[in-house]
Amino acid sequence: MRFSFSRVAILCLAGVALSGCVGEDSALVSPAAFKVGLSKDPKLLIATTRLPAGDPPQKPWFSSERSADMIFAEARLTPPSDSLLGRVTASDWTIAKVDNINRSNAAQAFAQAAFGRDLLLYIHGYKESFETAATSTVDLSDGIKFAGVTGLFTWPSAASTFSYVADRESAMWSRDSLEDLLAAIANTPSGGRIHIVAHSMGTLLTLETLRMLRASGGESAMERIGAVVLAAPDIDIDLFARGLERLGTDAKKITVISSTNDRALAVSSRLAGGIVRAGAADRERLEALGVRVADASEFGGGIINHDLFLSNKEVQQVVKRAIERS
Repeated sequence: MRFSFSRVAILCLAGVALSGCVGEDSALVSPAAFKVGLSKDPKLLIATTRLPAGDPPQKPWFSSERSADMIFAEARLTPPSDSLLGRVTASDWTIAKVDNINRSNAAQAFAQAAFGRDLLLYIHGYKESFETAATSTVDLSDGIKFAGVTGLFTWPSAASTFSYVADRESAMWSRDSLEDLLAAIANTPSGGRIHIVAHSMGTLLTLETLRMLRASGGESAMERIGAVVLAAPDIDIDLFARGLERLGTDAKKITVISSTNDRALAVSSRLAGGIVRAGAADRERLEALGVRVADASEFGGGIINHDLFLSNKEVQQVVKRAIERS
């Protein structure tokens, strides 16, 4: 669904007028944002530091190789079909095609594509291909019925069990691109809010990038950032604490979904010399750092318990409530 600039401007002005009548507490999205969501606009905005798989991209769409420049693209999605019971499963969404590739001005192209709407931006973790990251993004957005535009920042994970160190370096290599993306969206005068959900190793990339964004642009650069949800953060707890210090009052935007029985983070802790990961720390220790905490330990009935915000509907609602509070 495409809108002309004039139509968006009219919607923005109408939203401002209405917001003055209903008050701040009843507005869960910004005045300039209008409700669309995946059900009405089945499209995923993509910003990536991966190389495309072909020109134009063909399945699997993007590889694990690094791109010298960030790339913008749009994934056209095919919604799931109704089941016999009239219900659908979010994971049945599929990518029909990837188009509108922009290699020269990706950050601005993404910002314009999200113009006038709130944005849910997902940043994936370790051992993820483009397709698995895209599926998780759509599952999350559809699961919480997000009413804005859905986006994915995907970095070149090798999607291999034995690529932990390589993935960590590729994630950190992508910091500048993610900062450019957030700055471009924040500086676009559309009024939409940027809600970030990051998982596992992607939380380290997110925290480091937010530190950079605040250092370069100050508090004003963070004004458009709404909720920041860090799910199972694979971050050294001391590094996490230092990062929050640098964010200052903006650390209050962060909600941590933690689980003391997260087996993946237990392995990561052993690899890091026994230092506990932020996503596996005790609730009291995390709350003392000034962030909101959703302890999902009691919901972990599986072997790994590392993606509860996707696999457990109750934990998934933590994301929805964080966005509504912001």
